[in-house]
Amino acid sequence: MTGVTVPEALRQQAIWCKALDSPFTAALCDVMADDFDSGGIIADLTGGWPTHPIQDALALRLAGALHAIVLSEPDGSLAQVWPTLGRAWSMKEAWPVAMETLRRREHWVREFLKSPPQTNEVRRAMGLWPGLCAAAEAFDGPMDVLELGASAGLNLSMDRFHYDGGSWQWDSPIPGPRVALSTQWSGPAPRFPAHAAIRHRAACDQNPLNASNPEDRLRLRSYIWPDQRERLERLNAAMEIAEAQAITPDAGDAADWIKAKLATRAKDALTVIYHSVFFQYPPQSVRDAITLAIEAEGARATEASPLAWLRFEPGGILGRAQDGASMTLELIEWPSGRRRILADIDPHGRFVHWHGA
Repeated sequence: MTGVTVPEALRQQAIWCKALDSPFTAALCDVMADDFDSGGIIADLTGGWPTHPIQDALALRLAGALHAIVLSEPDGSLAQVWPTLGRAWSMKEAWPVAMETLRRREHWVREFLKSPPQTNEVRRAMGLWPGLCAAAEAFDGPMDVLELGASAGLNLSMDRFHYDGGSWQWDSPIPGPRVALSTQWSGPAPRFPAHAAIRHRAACDQNPLNASNPEDRLRLRSYIWPDQRERLERLNAAMEIAEAQAITPDAGDAADWIKAKLATRAKDALTVIYHSVFFQYPPQSVRDAITLAIEAEGARATEASPLAWLRFEPGGILGRAQDGASMTLELIEWPSGRRRILADIDPHGRFVHWHGA
């Protein structure tokens, strides 16, 4: 393991969880760090972790494993001390039960830890949908979208959500169930051109999940922090929509996938590539290959078949100064080559500062 120790990674995640309004997960990460230091079950499970524990989101893997057990054993001992359904919690009471559970389910937990988290935060659509509409403003034809690092592709249905920015609202004209999203919005209201609509949608992920698969649904739910019920409710609603639409992202390398999709993209549509909190995870060589493929296609874009790249990522990844945990929403368009910072956004979509399109 290089650079950061497992306890350091756990304590760093605790700081982030506090900032993102999950006091339970913060306390859990702190107590797991202490357990590692004392040679407990966390040290047995993660000692000698071969790669970077922060980049691997090891803390979230551990927390997700415990939450998955709670969700799959609602009458079990761990569920009785977890903040399920708004239950009051005490880490002094919860951790001994968690330790016993990790010992009892050690083989299963080790298997769970092998896979990276797939959070698929639905409220990121509070920035992504206005961003897609900003890209669509200058082109009155159809829009096709391609998502990188899509997990289960829940945000591919963002045109079927209801949005509440306080000073403005937007509701999908498409009939059917809704995901209700709200946020603390500052800045001008976004514009939603009447013609903005998604014609075709596709996505890829190295390990895509399927919203109709019970095991995949459990994994998605397990990564929602258990003291954040509203996030879990949004996720459940989005999974229902994705299942009804039979959305299944393709499995594959993001660079290879986007090259193939761009090579065959429609010549009568605006094509928008987008991703959210994804670009920091692939190695630099893959990021470079994705960038090269998109920029090369951008150079071939025309007024009749424009291209846009919408990026919801940490500012540091986009070459900006990093402002705490806040993310940057950036839109690059071709053939004009115009590049715009549309918004600064909380990673979970709790606030959006919109700069205006």
